[in-house]
Amino acid sequence: MKKVTHRSLTTRLSLTLLAFLLSFSTLTFGQEPAAADAAAQAAPAADLGGDPVAGKQLFNANCAACHKLYQKMTGPALFGVGDKYEKEWLYKWIRNSQELIKSGDAQAVAISNEYNGAVMNAFPALSDEDIDNIIAYTYTPKPVPTTPVATEQAGGGGGGVSSDIILAVLALVFLMLAIMLFLVNKTLKRIAVANGVEYEDKDRADRLPIWKAFAQNQFLVLVSAIFLLLASGYFAYGWMMQVGVDQGYAPVQPIHYSHRIHAGTNQIDCKYCHSSARKSKHSGIPSLNVCMNCHKNIAQVGDKTYQEGISEYQIDYNKEIQKLYDAVGWDRDNQRYTGETKPVKWVRIHNLPDFAYFNHSQHVTVAGVECQTCHGPVEEMEIMYQYSSLTMGWCINCHRETNVKLESNEYYAKIHESLSKEYDFPTLTAAQNGGLECGKCHY
Repeated sequence: MKKVTHRSLTTRLSLTLLAFLLSFSTLTFGQEPAAADAAAQAAPAADLGGDPVAGKQLFNANCAACHKLYQKMTGPALFGVGDKYEKEWLYKWIRNSQELIKSGDAQAVAISNEYNGAVMNAFPALSDEDIDNIIAYTYTPKPVPTTPVATEQAGGGGGGVSSDIILAVLALVFLMLAIMLFLVNKTLKRIAVANGVEYEDKDRADRLPIWKAFAQNQFLVLVSAIFLLLASGYFAYGWMMQVGVDQGYAPVQPIHYSHRIHAGTNQIDCKYCHSSARKSKHSGIPSLNVCMNCHKNIAQVGDKTYQEGISEYQIDYNKEIQKLYDAVGWDRDNQRYTGETKPVKWVRIHNLPDFAYFNHSQHVTVAGVECQTCHGPVEEMEIMYQYSSLTMGWCINCHRETNVKLESNEYYAKIHESLSKEYDFPTLTAAQNGGLECGKCHY
């Protein structure tokens, strides 16, 4: 007879506890290598005797304009610089690099030649302790950006269930109710027939169909025809007025450019990039060399901005900057232009008809109109879109409501003075100054 072992309750609890401890130990030991790596990377900073926290402040105040930790900029990348050069040499180099170069030091001369003789600022005020702190900061391990996992956001009233699912369920319920009513009605008719009950209306055949009654009533026909004509004209006019109106148009550009970051977060003036708006009819698309004025030194965005782009907009800003480098032929590792460029085919957003004349300089420089008046809250737009309708009626309303800028403009001030004497105008609008004449915009 086969022997069967019956485990007691204590044995089963012990096995369960052992399994839990094993799984917990696996998770714990799985995290240890990462902690060990971080400790190993942070170890050199501790060996150098510096304070990386204080070093970060000194680095940002004195070094960040020309150096980055992990890639070349105006000067070399400084990650782990204490392993490349002796500490005493670094003291001399940081305090006065030009003096060290003139002395004929081989390392100093080599660095100067590699970076085309770029002059490094002297920092004689930095103490040995300050330099040690900066060197300690250069051992900060490079942060690895993590891609956030998209999760469903639970709605307040929906309990996390999609509204489409709720509508589908409601439609199914109504369909089932309609089928049930049909079946109940059919069953009741069968019962009535079986019991000899007459449920059909005998006078039904003598009734006039509703469509015939409507056709015989000439007044109703006339009123309905007039209503249909007016409604058709209204909707046809509304549809035709939208032809050529691209309000809300937001095309995808070959290189993503965030006005929200540049004009909003960084508060860059619109006219820095669109400089031709001051003196030209066109605002112009900035040439890529304007972008490189900043991005020659900004090859990556901050970690917070990177995570925001991935999670909220599904955009990798660092890849978009690399597209800019590919277009202008910039080798960011060697900090030089390769000469191999690629054209960028931007997609135009605002496009007035050829028969309409609009001059940016007249509005921006002379009238002092803000860019947001026509283009909307650009500083909040991640993807640029056409904010205003830009129709003729929209322009006319603006001319009727906008006062002419009389301050520091003797020409318009003189016109206002003569008009106020004749017509008693307290202010001078663009419309009163001839802004509604056809020839102002069409010629």
